[in-house]
Amino acid sequence: MKIIKAGILDTVQDMGRYGHQHLGINPGGAMDRFAACIANLLVGNDMDEAVIELHFPASAVLFEKESIIAITGADFVPSINGELIPLLHPVVVNKNSVLHFQKAENGTRCYLAVAGGLEITKWLNSYSTNLKAAAGGYNGRAFIKNDVVNLKKEFSLLSDLHEKDFMVLPWKANDKYEEPASPEPGESIHVISGHEWNILHDASKNSFLNQPFIISAVSDRMGYRLNGPALHAVKYEELVSSPVSFGTIQLLPDGQLIILMADHQTTGGYPKIAHVITVNLTQLAQKKPGEKISFKKTDQQTAENLFLLQQQHLLQLENACKFKLEEFFKE
Repeated sequence: MKIIKAGILDTVQDMGRYGHQHLGINPGGAMDRFAACIANLLVGNDMDEAVIELHFPASAVLFEKESIIAITGADFVPSINGELIPLLHPVVVNKNSVLHFQKAENGTRCYLAVAGGLEITKWLNSYSTNLKAAAGGYNGRAFIKNDVVNLKKEFSLLSDLHEKDFMVLPWKANDKYEEPASPEPGESIHVISGHEWNILHDASKNSFLNQPFIISAVSDRMGYRLNGPALHAVKYEELVSSPVSFGTIQLLPDGQLIILMADHQTTGGYPKIAHVITVNLTQLAQKKPGEKISFKKTDQQTAENLFLLQQQHLLQLENACKFKLEEFFKE
């Protein structure tokens, strides 16, 4: 596959690079890992196979060989040779066809998976692009025009396509499952208390849980800065830097908040007042600057139960997609 028009920030990602935080190397990985997993499962890949994370305006991609693809996450109105294709379906694409994204309908990041995976060399056991280290992914950087990515697996699908540019396979993934595991857009982001939750004044705790916050324009894959009511601590004291994670909410010196995202640093010295629960990271990853968010407290057991529901959903999808693809190739 060849990039014939570069996007604003399109990179290779997977589920992250773990085991190296003690060296200052952050996990990184896809911002919306749930969507990335679904894309991989739809085309028969393992969940942690490399995908392409796209932002709008996104790259235009020429498929020089027959391929099976899936697109999940944000709706950027994808099309093959000008004809619309749906999200959340596996799509057989003929050779010399161009994937183009027409407009950002909703969401912030979409994911492109290709059956068999991308021929990318792992760095420290992960495909993910680390832009600061200029390592991993495709030469440690975002895609630019004329980049070519080889595919791990070749297909001979011309007989199935019958000279069409593409064929949408008839099964679809569900990216919503049992409530409240996957809240609808606009609903609260669920959090559990952080180690420094109790340094907040009671009035600030009330503001955090009852007032909306707006995602600042100064937000990226490292963190979302929030604009909202200033929160105040009972007393201010210097903290020893300690480990942070994707979803940690820190209180900044000016009383505003930052939510650490996929490319967060490995440690931080600002108070950690809360942590976004894992299943809500997918909802958070699809937010854009200017959008409002609000927070609602939950407990660790509930967070774990919701995570198990999410994993069960993915395992069921994996089994169903493998069965469907096996049946497709038998026919």
